[in-house]
Amino acid sequence: MNLEVFMKRFAFFCLLLVPMTLMAQKQYFLPTGDSSMGENEKPMIEVYLPKEDVANGCAIVLCPGGAMRWLSWESDVVKMAQFLNERGIAAIGLRYHLNKGGGQAPQGGQMPAMVDVTHPERFPQADANPMHFAYGDSIIRLAAQDANAAIRMVREHADEWHISKDKIGYLGFSAGGGVAVAATMSAKAMERPDFLCTNFGPSLMPVTVPADAPPLLIMTRVDHPNVAAGLVALFMEWKKAGANAELHMYGDGKGPYELMAQTGETTTESWSSQLIQWLKAKRFL
Repeated sequence: MNLEVFMKRFAFFCLLLVPMTLMAQKQYFLPTGDSSMGENEKPMIEVYLPKEDVANGCAIVLCPGGAMRWLSWESDVVKMAQFLNERGIAAIGLRYHLNKGGGQAPQGGQMPAMVDVTHPERFPQADANPMHFAYGDSIIRLAAQDANAAIRMVREHADEWHISKDKIGYLGFSAGGGVAVAATMSAKAMERPDFLCTNFGPSLMPVTVPADAPPLLIMTRVDHPNVAAGLVALFMEWKKAGANAELHMYGDGKGPYELMAQTGETTTESWSSQLIQWLKAKRFL
């Protein structure tokens, strides 16, 4: 074998070792009442389906974080979709309405003091939004409508995508958790999630727990100001309403709160395993 042939084969072998970026199989625009949006700004879903031989019928709409101003797509959707697909779960990435700077908080407004986990009562009705203003609240409502439309579309395509219509729910990260909570509160029958998981994402609006509230899984770090207290308050609202809720407050770990390697060095890194265990225990897997 000459050197050129050897190098070509070696290069091909190296490519096989490089993990491929997961690509969505389908993309769909969602209906929007915002006529000012450009074609490339419209809300949409990207569908990541598992192989048919491992699919178990469960589907999760992923609501990425990004402070309502951008989307943490690679970490909260692409990497998470691969993790879910490997476990037979369909992943639906949601590109929802964002605050593009068209409306800012009122001039001279002051941010409230940071609230630690010991004072959840400082967030009445579990509203952990640091500052309400008309435009910002309108974006949250539009994003919630996008999430409702995503659930509705998944149910409409459930047979085609090998998804069970009663095993569809949310996983929201950071601000995406707030979007998922708001969507659950405003959902009509066809849009109602079967489960709600929020990862590091408290409610951004006052919480009124729906009468048929889905089971709720909350995961976060105990030392994050506002987020931890807001999520304790959210847990309490669900429980006061007699709904099913579970809360995991991790006490260690640093860095971004995203999918992490399972090294055994922290409890925080186990959140993804806890998610899968919870879904199994609730009979969604």
